[in-house]
Amino acid sequence: MVFWEGYLSDETMSIISPVVVYWLYSGFYHILPPLDHYRLHTRKENAAKNVVPIPTVIKAVLLQQFIQTTLSYLLFWVSNSMLSSSEVVVQPSFPIQLLQFIVAMLVTDAWQYFGHRYMHQNKFLYQHIHSLHHKVVVPYAFGTFYNHPLDGLLLDTFGGIASMLISGMTARTSVFFFSFTIIKAIDDHSGLWLPQYNLFQLIFPCNTAYHDIHHCGVRGIKYNYSVPFFTFWDKLYGTHMPYTIVKRPEGGFEVRPSKEWGVKSVADQE
Repeated sequence: MVFWEGYLSDETMSIISPVVVYWLYSGFYHILPPLDHYRLHTRKENAAKNVVPIPTVIKAVLLQQFIQTTLSYLLFWVSNSMLSSSEVVVQPSFPIQLLQFIVAMLVTDAWQYFGHRYMHQNKFLYQHIHSLHHKVVVPYAFGTFYNHPLDGLLLDTFGGIASMLISGMTARTSVFFFSFTIIKAIDDHSGLWLPQYNLFQLIFPCNTAYHDIHHCGVRGIKYNYSVPFFTFWDKLYGTHMPYTIVKRPEGGFEVRPSKEWGVKSVADQE
């Protein structure tokens, strides 16, 4: 029994929940106090480096979500049309759903890693498509899905469809999986380091600090492609950049490549 039963179908909820969760959760981050002592970048740095107007970011995210919801609707329509009227979708047991959840996470990670990495390595794709996402140099919550429409389609929308089909999850299970994935992705772009309060940052090796290396460093942009859960693909293929987190004298934190990459921490320079 779920709270939307009797009001919305599982398919409808699966389509709209990622959109609703995206704006609610990213909105939550933006109504928080400044939290300057937990920021990976100062507000001044954010204003100086992020030159893309906020209305432009919002329009791009809404366009991606429109494409995503349209394709999801078509997928469910085709899927339902292939079922006979007598067939009923049975919700699997919790252990099976948990296994599907894990499989979907692994599929999502693999899809994102190889697709994301290729977007960087192919000069044409990076220059004309993926570089748009990196115009948000200092990540922030509702800029998480600021992408070129083709970028969002290939990496996020198709990746989500693949994870659902390969794991075999039902529409009802996908509501929770896609909501979870959206929250995790926003968390990675939040720009706040809160491991003592945030279980995502504590449990997952691919977190806000890990992804910050990829977004904000000239060298880091060729590393740490993994999103949104684990980092083993980076480690397996030599694109993992270890890091240290140091406190800025003026407050907040800074993520820096570890010493073995030839970069000294703030403490070493004092």
